[in-house]
Amino acid sequence: LHHVWGIEIYTTKEVEAVNGTNVKLKCTFTSTHPVSPRTVTVSWMFRPINSQIAVRMFYYQEVPYPPDQGLFKGHAVWSGDINGKDASITLHEVQPTFNGTYICQVANPPDAHGNTGETVLRVVDKVSLSEIGLLAAIVGGSCGIILVLLSIFVAVRFYRRRQKERFNEMEIDEYIKNEPTVW
Repeated sequence: LHHVWGIEIYTTKEVEAVNGTNVKLKCTFTSTHPVSPRTVTVSWMFRPINSQIAVRMFYYQEVPYPPDQGLFKGHAVWSGDINGKDASITLHEVQPTFNGTYICQVANPPDAHGNTGETVLRVVDKVSLSEIGLLAAIVGGSCGIILVLLSIFVAVRFYRRRQKERFNEMEIDEYIKNEPTVW
């Protein structure tokens, strides 16, 4: 009888980050064997959008091995804690070219490789303060115009109703005055 061990890996399914900011790609794991920085290895792979090929972009074995060339050089740093079963990394100053799928793989022998964790990163452009101000002015101005028009509509209806009531009262008074008296 052969017992099979396994590792479970947990990642955030999707992450959105503003262009030029830092983002943490979380990866935690469970293992049936004790973990230590000496036994655990972590590999992070990157698969760009519309590509089937994933390339290793970060490695950890006792110490972190950040990329020393390519797209992620100077951008990917270790932010995990193996003793805490955390294999996370942080990407500094993300760029639109970082859009894609990040795959976290963890091994802790004799645990066999279990599932892999995948996170889809979307880098979005930040909205400048002037654009936010312009948007707020447009929305606020539109709401203000709608409130003014609604107020005018309500006031006109109220005025017309009041005029109609006065006219009806005048007709009744006139009718009473002009009605012949019967004795």
